[in-house]
Amino acid sequence: MLHVAFAGTFSATLEPSVRARLQTPCDVILGDEIGIVPRLSEVDVLVTLAFTREMAAAAKRLKLVQVPGAGLDRIDRSALSIGTALANAYGHEAGISEYVIGVMLALTRSFGRIDASLRRGAWESQWGVGASPPPPWPELAGKTLGILGYGRIGQALARRARAFDMDVCAIRRDVTRAGADGLSLLGGRTLSTRSCDEPTIWPSRSRSTTRRAASSARASSRS
Repeated sequence: MLHVAFAGTFSATLEPSVRARLQTPCDVILGDEIGIVPRLSEVDVLVTLAFTREMAAAAKRLKLVQVPGAGLDRIDRSALSIGTALANAYGHEAGISEYVIGVMLALTRSFGRIDASLRRGAWESQWGVGASPPPPWPELAGKTLGILGYGRIGQALARRARAFDMDVCAIRRDVTRAGADGLSLLGGRTLSTRSCDEPTIWPSRSRSTTRRAASSARASSRS
């Protein structure tokens, strides 16, 4: 029988849906991230947002640590034994990228400040009677967005940012795993920079130099 443990409040909420999909008979253990440690000796699969050396020492039979999220911030990967696999989840990139776009709009248009001012009874009208014409509102269009990490979330964000006519630059560990996608610049750990309008790969240079090279490549492709 498969022994599955769910550690932590959020992980425990997933237990009914996971159990409904399991076709193998299993014994399920629920507990908080600390209290569950003494019960991990017979566990094969651990669903958790955190993995510690104490968990690793207790779970001698552990075959899989499943993180029900994208981040691995609280996972001590050095504590994983050679025979233990580590997996995370995806499928929430639309929500996260929409949130980022929303925050950029809120900051650009000062929605927080304007809302607070209105709640104090001050209406900040751009076109008040007798007032001078206001300066143009700042826009996302034409601004440069830098994305550090160009996986599912980064790519979803880039698609939405380009819809706002933003100039998108991205950094990822392996640039060969990403398509052009209309990026202005793609950089990586091994291949330093690449203009995605022109698939030439340049050696490491300063940011200003690579941006000039990317701009030249785009200009050449339009001529």
